[in-house]
Amino acid sequence: MKREMHEFSEVTVRVRYQETDQMSMVYHGNYYIYFEIGRVEYLRERGMAYKEMEQQDDSYIVVAESHCRHLRPARYDDVLRIRTRIAEARRRTLRFAYEIVNDATGQLLATGETLHVVCNKAGRPKSLPEKYWKVLAPSAREARPARP
Repeated sequence: MKREMHEFSEVTVRVRYQETDQMSMVYHGNYYIYFEIGRVEYLRERGMAYKEMEQQDDSYIVVAESHCRHLRPARYDDVLRIRTRIAEARRRTLRFAYEIVNDATGQLLATGETLHVVCNKAGRPKSLPEKYWKVLAPSAREARPARP
């Protein structure tokens, strides 16, 4: 299950017409969909899948908090690079950090974070199973800035 760790996972998506408003800019709520795409790919690159976490381990990562800062607009047909990393891993919570970058220009368009509570199917908090902890906790340690 364990693979070489990289601070960020990256995936690209092309902005579809339906994701834009009348000015051909990405509607603000769609950034959370991009965050989810990034999160799913981050886990997949590390040999993990939401579906298996839910079905095999009764582990759901429920969004408890979310934040997005919009810096520049993304537009119809732009290719966006979604950069995702673990910002913090605790036994019952995971914090993911995101950057949305215009792939052609390299401009940073948005940043964000989501905080997730690990729960069972009944919605009760639980500890992240050890097999996932072993994969995600080292990424969080690598992502934290060194303390003086």
